[in-house]
Amino acid sequence: MDAVRVALLREVLVGTEWLGATRRFAGALRGSVVSHGGGLLLVGTPEYEPWHLAAHLVDEAAWSGTPELAPTLVRHDARPSDPAHLAVGLGRLEAARRGETLLVVSPEGPAAPLLERVSDARRAGATVLSLGPGEGELPAMAHEALAVPDGSELDLDTVQHLVSAAAGENALPTPHGRRRFRDRVSRLAEHLTAPPPARW
Repeated sequence: MDAVRVALLREVLVGTEWLGATRRFAGALRGSVVSHGGGLLLVGTPEYEPWHLAAHLVDEAAWSGTPELAPTLVRHDARPSDPAHLAVGLGRLEAARRGETLLVVSPEGPAAPLLERVSDARRAGATVLSLGPGEGELPAMAHEALAVPDGSELDLDTVQHLVSAAAGENALPTPHGRRRFRDRVSRLAEHLTAPPPARW
């Protein structure tokens, strides 16, 4: 889904909860990776790998000048012979530490082995975000969760498009850190270099 289609979708969704919910979640995601700067890990389930979201976040990271948004896709069946961006296995979750952000995308509640790894990453200090079911162990252990239950007006894939697009928007506030200062300097420079207002 390109930027034009996302814009059209947003127009259709005006007046629903989805716009605010996806922007809040995207703000939490961006705020976590930018303020901590420790990297973004993205994982799904054996049946559902969020590679499409990974690709969109890489694009948004480049377009927004926010390299921290580019995720490491963690895969259940990664093999050493896979290309480097597809060869990161679940062992990477065991190495997750404070300052890193772990985004778990799952249409259904993940199985116990993944939940244990996510719980371990949280105990090690990683920030955990959940995109998927609104109930169960995963949303309960997440620092921030966006529920996309079965039967919603939007499916999980569509919600991921909205989240990735919102995460790349430069208008999103960053709670603290170096980008906030850079944004203030940028706005000041624009103000100082703007032509004077016309006088009649």
